[in-house]
Amino acid sequence: MRSRVAKTIRDLPSSGIRKFFDIASGMEDVISLGVGEPDFLTPWHIREEAIFSLEQRLTTYTSNAGLPELRHEISRYMTEKYKLTYPPKTQILVTVGASEGIDVALRAVVDSGDEVLVVEPCFVSYSPCVLMAGGIPVSVPAGVENGFRVTADDLKPRITDKTKAILISYPNNPTGAILGRQDLESIAAVLREHEIIVISDEIYAELTYGDTSHISIASMPGMYEKTIVLNGFSKAFAMTGWRLGYACGPEDLMAAMTKIHQYVLMCAPTTAQYGGIEALRKGGPSVLSMRKEYDTRRRFMLSELRKIGIDCFEARGAFYLFPSIKRFGLTSEDFCTRLLDEQSLAVVPGTAFGACGEGYVRCSYAYSIDNIKKALSRLNAFIKSL
Repeated sequence: MRSRVAKTIRDLPSSGIRKFFDIASGMEDVISLGVGEPDFLTPWHIREEAIFSLEQRLTTYTSNAGLPELRHEISRYMTEKYKLTYPPKTQILVTVGASEGIDVALRAVVDSGDEVLVVEPCFVSYSPCVLMAGGIPVSVPAGVENGFRVTADDLKPRITDKTKAILISYPNNPTGAILGRQDLESIAAVLREHEIIVISDEIYAELTYGDTSHISIASMPGMYEKTIVLNGFSKAFAMTGWRLGYACGPEDLMAAMTKIHQYVLMCAPTTAQYGGIEALRKGGPSVLSMRKEYDTRRRFMLSELRKIGIDCFEARGAFYLFPSIKRFGLTSEDFCTRLLDEQSLAVVPGTAFGACGEGYVRCSYAYSIDNIKKALSRLNAFIKSL
């Protein structure tokens, strides 16, 4: 029956992240730094509110766009955090995770043959989602020489009369890079010259370290009107399994996305939506606490990687480091395969995030310090064996 599978789907590669996760899950004594899964439990007050909603028999469908109370809280949050105003009735859609937001945003704007600029390295689903929407992904590599920050000069030569949209994600998975105001201003200056929709995945916005706060590209002059902002609860609130996200953007685009959403999914899980309301109302202290711990792990892992002789860019966001393994003479795939076989340590090859990720691996620090110490000890032993 393989020949009966749609060609677009048949030709899609499997997730490079899940490949190593699945192998590791069948091995004993494996330490994994591979999956972007917070090791914190969802804060109790959020779980308690969800349980209470079940006890109150609040288990029916909600509005396609999401509970009005949740959309109101999202609107308030976006205004307070990022100075962006989105009317809850017309410019906010509650999605099944930010991942659904990526899918429906692309399907809402992309016609067959349209080109979509995909800034890489990036989350594994971006180019596949472009293909499934009928579009053509155009890679825009953002190299370490500029701190993995995409620049205006990176974009200009790749924009054509077929360019319909750009997919951008900062803080970035897998590099941990962030974009500052000057970066965003120069990018916005280029995009304002073209009729290009910006799909900005900001799922790691709360996980920005140091003195710099996250700035959304939608807040740049002339960009609010052409930007879809995607975010969610998985990373900041440790709510990965709740599958709750949201999209904010121009009314016409949100209406189109809602149309797709209502046919395919009806609405996000009701219980998760009640948890999301509580998270936005009272979850701030928990976010700060988790971010502080992530920052401690970030600085520790970076320091230890450098001590054992591995070059690594200093991530300023998300919860990943993207160290270079070029000096060891192995491809990213071979390095990760041997590391798993010889030391039972799982990390993700950089090529899972685009061809420009060759020579790098992704290590998550969404794990305890003890786990990170054990992992780095195994990594050091592997490096010495080379």
